[in-house]
Amino acid sequence: MSQEDGESSVDINITVKFRGRSIPISISKDSTTKELKSHLQPLTDVLPQDQKIISKGKRLVDAMTLKELEVVNGAKLLLVASQDLQKRGGPILKEAIIIDKIRLEQWKATGVIALADCNLKAIPDEVWNCGSSATVLDVNENSIQNVPNKISCLNSIQKLFLNANGISDEAIQWEGLASLKYLTVLSINQNQLTTLPPALGSLTSLRQLHVSNNRLTTLPNEIGLLTELEVLKADNNRITTIPACIGECGSLVEVDLSANLLSGLPDTFGNLHNLKALHLSNNGLKSLPCTLFKRCLQLVTLDLNNTEITMDALRQFEGWENFDERRRSRRQKQKLDSRVSSAAFDEGADRS
Repeated sequence: MSQEDGESSVDINITVKFRGRSIPISISKDSTTKELKSHLQPLTDVLPQDQKIISKGKRLVDAMTLKELEVVNGAKLLLVASQDLQKRGGPILKEAIIIDKIRLEQWKATGVIALADCNLKAIPDEVWNCGSSATVLDVNENSIQNVPNKISCLNSIQKLFLNANGISDEAIQWEGLASLKYLTVLSINQNQLTTLPPALGSLTSLRQLHVSNNRLTTLPNEIGLLTELEVLKADNNRITTIPACIGECGSLVEVDLSANLLSGLPDTFGNLHNLKALHLSNNGLKSLPCTLFKRCLQLVTLDLNNTEITMDALRQFEGWENFDERRRSRRQKQKLDSRVSSAAFDEGADRS
């Protein structure tokens, strides 16, 4: 036996990570991936055909040896159960995301990069390779630690979803984000943000801004530059004041500021002539802008539950009667539509 043959038959020690456990394995370098899976079956209760073993982001081929696959002593591998079949009824494991050439080409072809709920701690580098072909990036429900300046290379992106990642203020490099001139939807709900920077005002194409369930205490003055903004949802924060420049967002149709710490609103709310829905429940509000009902002639939904504003106080506002009439007409229409839909359903059921 030559020295080279002797070395190839020596066992190596590797670690296989599975369901939060680290499983130590001692195995010959000449063993195939299939043989490794057989070793793992009694330790994991996952059948070999349901195992995928990942090394350095690549899936190990069953017929190849560990030596051929360059799995060395001390290597750390990842075991993923590809199906919900575990011999003794263990929990279902989510398959790890492997970004191969096919997935990358699909992203480029559709423009949609869908990576929600994939156990990510960072946005994969492959995302940046999509460049101007990307129109939607969805990384909701991960643990993204950083939104880097590299995001500027997605210069045609229209919708960006960063919800439920635990993102802090310093985790977003706003210089890169602010360069996305075609962005129409920005959703950063359910994170740890305490402030929004002036750079937000650079997103002049923005139509929807969702920042609910954060720790914001105010909105930046630069929000007034978002003249195309139609939907603003900033409920469940700690906002105490709204800047007067909100009145410059003349395209706003819906505003949700529920569950904050507001005691009042700026008079400039009366400039929102397209406003149809205003949600203000669970605040410490004692009054409303005097021009709200007089000038916001599209307003039909006003939620003031759990505030200190009484119905008697509302009746004193100029324009209240017109608002009340619109509100009642809308309710009647909704009831009529509901009856028509119900009748159509019943008629269809009878025919069937």
